[in-house]
Amino acid sequence: MLPAIVAGGMMLIPLVYLVVRASATERSELAAIVLRPFTLEVTLNTLALVGSVLALATAIALPLALIVTRTDVPAKRAITILATLPLAIPGYVMAYALIGLSGYYGPLNAFFGLRLPRPEGLFGAALALSLYTFPYVFLNVRAALLGLDPALEESARSLGRSPRAAFLSVTLPHLRPALLSAWLVVALYTLGDYGAIALMRYDVLSSAIFSQYANAFEVNYAAWLALMLLAIAAAFLVLEGALNRGRRLARTGTGTRRSVPVVRLGRWRWPALGFAALVHLASLGVPALVIAFWLSRAPADVDWAKVPATVLGTLSVALPAAALAVAIAVPVALVATRWPSRLTYGIERMTYFGYAVPALPFALATVFFTLAVVPALYQTLAILVIALALHSAALAVGPVRVRLLQIGPRVEESARSFGYSAPAAFRSVTLPALSRSVLAGAIFVFIMVAKELPITLILAPSGFTTMAMNVFSRTHEGMLYEAAPYAALMIAFSAISVALMLRSERDRP
Repeated sequence: MLPAIVAGGMMLIPLVYLVVRASATERSELAAIVLRPFTLEVTLNTLALVGSVLALATAIALPLALIVTRTDVPAKRAITILATLPLAIPGYVMAYALIGLSGYYGPLNAFFGLRLPRPEGLFGAALALSLYTFPYVFLNVRAALLGLDPALEESARSLGRSPRAAFLSVTLPHLRPALLSAWLVVALYTLGDYGAIALMRYDVLSSAIFSQYANAFEVNYAAWLALMLLAIAAAFLVLEGALNRGRRLARTGTGTRRSVPVVRLGRWRWPALGFAALVHLASLGVPALVIAFWLSRAPADVDWAKVPATVLGTLSVALPAAALAVAIAVPVALVATRWPSRLTYGIERMTYFGYAVPALPFALATVFFTLAVVPALYQTLAILVIALALHSAALAVGPVRVRLLQIGPRVEESARSFGYSAPAAFRSVTLPALSRSVLAGAIFVFIMVAKELPITLILAPSGFTTMAMNVFSRTHEGMLYEAAPYAALMIAFSAISVALMLRSERDRP
């Protein structure tokens, strides 16, 4: 129990100190800070960006999910797999691809003579983030459609409603929980993103926080901006819970659920396939083609010797952070499943709260706490690894918790009946059964840490660099050919990690 309590407390201590630091502001200064025109501007920009990303991601994902679940289009499995792969491409790499596609030296002008303006502002940021996050909506809606009883829609049709009216009045309300949970994930990611938004030159709360802190303008102002971002994230969490509370979507009748009827598209099959192909081209083809183009244009004076060192830098934080996150996740999941209570539920929720907190406020809180309590750790690899592990530990808690629920306590009880002590029974029986879930959780964390940018930018030691930092810095400086190797490696890292995770799931007995 004690390790789990310590792990949960570690999530809250930096954030509590952020509140303490912000509260040190004089009341006379507080109104001036909160009511600045710039504060209002970046707050409204943040909300506009979240709304735009949600709308565009849903406009992509909802039709795509309907195509693969309700129609007779061929290659449904291929469409589904390709629709999930953009999750391996970080938002800032997607922004790099969109920027690298345009301009005088971009591939569109080089091959077709098309000189598109550089994407930027709200449109550019929303497009980059939507092409990265739409798989969250797609996967949720697809699962909901596959689990929906077709008798509900058929009953509406039998009452004389058109297919469109039946979908709007019956199917869509049953998709609301799936949409709300996906929207929450997308909204939290958009709130916490910095790289893609900064590359698109759009001022939001996250970029304002980083600017105020990195340029040492007003640290207290940065703290209050961070609290405002936290408040918006908390509001989204509360809103999602309130909208989903008390909804009953299960079947109330008996009998076997019929299979979902397939809609024959006829001549509309090709437009449906064209829509899917366009989505895959934009989300996968453009990044791949742009990276390949700029790699082929890289001059001879590019310092390729720095690439292996950058890979090692990424591994030096991603591997220990994944190990530490798993070390946090196992005791937290164990107490939550074996000894359920308000205390253990609260401990588990703390890990998810740490993940829900946008990365920049979390990093800023860690900075304030470190400087005040353990200044020797400031800008060291140790504090960077700890912060990354704490922020992403929830990704490891989920798989471990599910596996513990599947195993149940009786296996350990049987071992104890043969004379094993409780710790020995856990080590010899439960822990081996958790190995694949622990590996899956570690891979989740590894992928997230390898792609992480805001926390690394703020907490990294001087001179330390990762692949994510190189993609961002070189794209920000306009050196697209120098960013290309690191962007390619980022995608390769994510793809290999996902393949390993899927293989471990496939091999599970």
